[in-house]
Amino acid sequence: MKIAVDGHSSCGKSTLAKAVAQKFGFIYIDSGAMYRAVSLYALENKLLGNIGELENALSSGKIKIDFKSDKISGKDLTFLNEKLVEKEIRSLVVAQIVSEIAAIPFVRKEMVGLQRKLSENKSVVMDGRDIGTVVFPDAELKVFLTADAEIRAKRRYEELKNKGENSDYKAVLE
Repeated sequence: MKIAVDGHSSCGKSTLAKAVAQKFGFIYIDSGAMYRAVSLYALENKLLGNIGELENALSSGKIKIDFKSDKISGKDLTFLNEKLVEKEIRSLVVAQIVSEIAAIPFVRKEMVGLQRKLSENKSVVMDGRDIGTVVFPDAELKVFLTADAEIRAKRRYEELKNKGENSDYKAVLE
């Protein structure tokens, strides 16, 4: 079974998707973390202005994204090239470029392919943008969440603050 949870950033997609996956014993796939991992790779390798090199890195397999569940905490963790990057991909600097990276057609194509591959022959809950329309147009259940910009900014600001990051509410709202 495929459950698609779509919506705007910081409106609770991940919270809902994780809870549903846990309740029914489905696999949770954080599609946003995948785009954030590609964005982190681009930042670390100074590829923001070099789309050709980023495309080469994706198509040649230099960018490997995986999810593993922490057996102690039960949290799903994101790995980039076998390195735990959960904290790094949630930083404000990555958040500020992820939309730009995710809008690149070959990045979207590669990530959609990987999302479909990760969900083959499994019951999954996946959250993100375009999950119900592009990734799983035939999902058995589709949910779309939204919230006011101020509420979304407050949620993201609190998330960053709780992780010990210095952030400014106005910058997050912007």
